[in-house]
Amino acid sequence: MGIKERKEREKNTHRELILISADKIIKGEGLDKLSIRKIASDIEYSPAIIYHYFHDKEEIINTIIKRNYEKIIRTLSSLQVSEYKPEDKIKYSLEKYIQLALEMPEEYKTILLNNSTEVLKHTSLLFEGASVKRKALNILYESLKEIYMDKSLGDNFIELTAQIIWTSTFGLILKLIIEKDIPSEQRKLLIHHHISLMVEGIILRKTIN
Repeated sequence: MGIKERKEREKNTHRELILISADKIIKGEGLDKLSIRKIASDIEYSPAIIYHYFHDKEEIINTIIKRNYEKIIRTLSSLQVSEYKPEDKIKYSLEKYIQLALEMPEEYKTILLNNSTEVLKHTSLLFEGASVKRKALNILYESLKEIYMDKSLGDNFIELTAQIIWTSTFGLILKLIIEKDIPSEQRKLLIHHHISLMVEGIILRKTIN
C-alpha cells in the first residue's frame, strides 16, 4: 500500500470514529446536546483534530443524516414486493417504513425535521416532480400508477396522492415517537388503522368514474 492510500485510509478511519461518536451522542442525548467538544471528549481527541476532518458540527450532522436517510431508502428499495398486488405493495411498504422509523426514533426526527438546505436536498418531497427525484416517494408513486392505470388520472394527481399519503404517515410516526408511552397494542392498532384508511381511500378513488 502506498503512502497516499494509507493516508486516505487513516483519514476515513478517523472520520468514521468521529461520526460514530456523534451518532451515539445524538441517540443518547438528542441533537441539541451535540458539540465538537463533547465528541472530542468521548473519543479522546482534541477539538482541533476534529476540525481537521470536518469543517464544523453542521457537516458532521449532515453526514449522519444523509447516511441514515440512505439506510431508509435502501431498506424500502430492497423489499421483495414484485409479486404483490399494488395495494398490497403499498400496505407492506408503509408498514415496513413505519417499523424502521420507530426503530431509530432519534435519528428519524433528526433527519426529517432538519431544515438545512443540504439535508433538504435529500428529504424534501412536496415539490412538483418529487416522485421522479425522490426514491422513497417513487416507490409509492409507482404502486399508485399500477392501481390507477385504467383511469384517466394525470401524473400530477398520482404524485399529489403519494405526497399526501407520505406526509400523513410522517405525522403518525412523529406522534408515536413523541408519545412514546403508548401501550404496544394501541400502537399496533393505530398503525394498522392508518394503513387501512390510506389503502381503502386509494381503492375507493379507483371506483369513482
